[in-house]
Amino acid sequence: MDGGARRKLITGPGILLLWLYGVMVVGAVSRSAVQISTDFDRAPLAYSLSALAGLVYGFITYSLVRGGETARKAALVCCAAELVGVLAVGAWTLAEPSAFPDSTVWSDFGMGYLFIPVILPVTAIFWLIKARRAA
Repeated sequence: MDGGARRKLITGPGILLLWLYGVMVVGAVSRSAVQISTDFDRAPLAYSLSALAGLVYGFITYSLVRGGETARKAALVCCAAELVGVLAVGAWTLAEPSAFPDSTVWSDFGMGYLFIPVILPVTAIFWLIKARRAA
């Protein structure tokens, strides 16, 4: 696809999504890096899940910047996987809090991050579907 089609993903609401995913990358990766390097034995599952969330956010951010149909599809799949992860971990942290001695980015459906982890993938999925129709 040409550059015009690639720009479709980061125009209008796409710019806000790109910014929010960028912030989430920094938040999740830096948090998990500190936790893993200083206190991994305390909550290895929680810290590993936060690192995984950071990687997912990073890939989605990259896909939005890259643009094009292939990147849009990859971002859509990752956003769906992210949503499933947020819902699964959120429900798990509520059902069995003892499994998570410390919180993850996705704990309690992202409550520690103002619920952005559960709102962001839903919004991104709608935007990516709309971007396909616009192209």
